Amino acid sequence: MHTIAASIMCANQLNLSSELQGLEKAKVELLHCDVMDGVFVNNLAMGPYVLEQIKAGTSIPLDIHLATETPAKYIDMYAGLDPEYISFHVEASDNIERDIYTIQEKGIKPALALSPESPIEMIIPFLEKVPMILMMTVNPGFAGQKFNQRVLDKLDALNKVMATLEKKPLIEVDGNINQHTIPPLVEREANIFVLGTSALFNSEQGTFAEKVNNVRELFNRNHKSLGLVDL
Repeated sequence: MHTIAASIMCANQLNLSSELQGLEKAKVELLHCDVMDGVFVNNLAMGPYVLEQIKAGTSIPLDIHLATETPAKYIDMYAGLDPEYISFHVEASDNIERDIYTIQEKGIKPALALSPESPIEMIIPFLEKVPMILMMTVNPGFAGQKFNQRVLDKLDALNKVMATLEKKPLIEVDGNINQHTIPPLVEREANIFVLGTSALFNSEQGTFAEKVNNVRELFNRNHKSLGLVDL
């Protein structure tokens, strides 16, 4: 099963109500919300008041990605929004198990995020403690970056490790996810695809529903090419 998450940071911020309505019509399953502190990454984005208004304007569950230093501080700040997921970067946490537990205690699904240059060894000890891994395919901070091909090798290595686990987390991928990068990611068993400027919030003609349907058709074609059952 493949899930589509819309990167709401890439939407038209002056027309969010209409954008959210379009995403609901397109049956997008998650809203990926990037929280940036200007320290862990050189950008600022999506404060709690903004996400509070977004949550009030849609029934689509929130998928909050903390691209921040001191994740514990932001977990407390954003947990009241009752998102489906909160992911934090293992590179930024001084106590990964504690931060996982804190998110779980708030009734939210914890996820671990990993930047392209970070080794998978950083997340391996925690794979059975979380329901999802967020593999960044670009450096967190800015949309429109080039897809990092080396992440494909990391996904191969990650899947080898996860094949030995009884409880396998989902793999979410984020960063220049489009018609060219989706096929190798489907092959590497990615489950949740974050769509931003390159596939959804762009100047190409078509509604969100049409663009999402194109992506779902791409999932199906690549699923069939791998000899798997249709979605």
